[in-house]
Amino acid sequence: MAGAASVLSDDSLLSHLDRSLYRLERLLALLSGLAVFSLMVLAVFSVGGRNFFSQPLPGYVDWIEQIMPLIAFMGVAYAQRDGGHIRMDIVVGLLRGRVLWLVEFLTTIAILVLMLLMVWGSWAHFDRSFDWAAPLWSRDSTIDIGLPIWPAKILAPIAFSVLSLRLMLQLWAYGRAIVSGAENPVAVPLIEDVATQAAREAAHLSGHDD
Repeated sequence: MAGAASVLSDDSLLSHLDRSLYRLERLLALLSGLAVFSLMVLAVFSVGGRNFFSQPLPGYVDWIEQIMPLIAFMGVAYAQRDGGHIRMDIVVGLLRGRVLWLVEFLTTIAILVLMLLMVWGSWAHFDRSFDWAAPLWSRDSTIDIGLPIWPAKILAPIAFSVLSLRLMLQLWAYGRAIVSGAENPVAVPLIEDVATQAAREAAHLSGHDD
């Protein structure tokens, strides 16, 4: 499910690290939102130029190629922290206590392994494109106006690295919950029931969300 979780905090080191990383994740998510806005602005300029001056924005598709990684990757860690990614809770939602945290721990490990592989692969992809000795430090460029592609390629390993840090923190939190048997551990998204979700959404819409 998406958007149906809350994250608790306390004075522990884990919670402090969680909140510190969350500030970075929110910044990256903001950049992703600004990228969406810039895409809209580019579309207005391109369509306006075509209609009024018979000249669309040069390299419009090239700029879209550069912006898309910002939109696609920069918000993934933010969504992971707040439990915003789509997932099936039909089975997990029935679990409680240590069994629930063990399942969450195992699934989080699987995601972390995948993300570490993605960091390695995407960095290698960026490294093939970047060259200090080449013009604009790039071995490849876009087809139309020749923009260097490496700035777009480096966004993937950056975003996946931040997500990997988030997953490590969540593993710490789940592991601690397994050992202590905590009912509501900090630094991980906790599934809310329908009534709590409705109350949160109502508070948010009325402008009183804390």
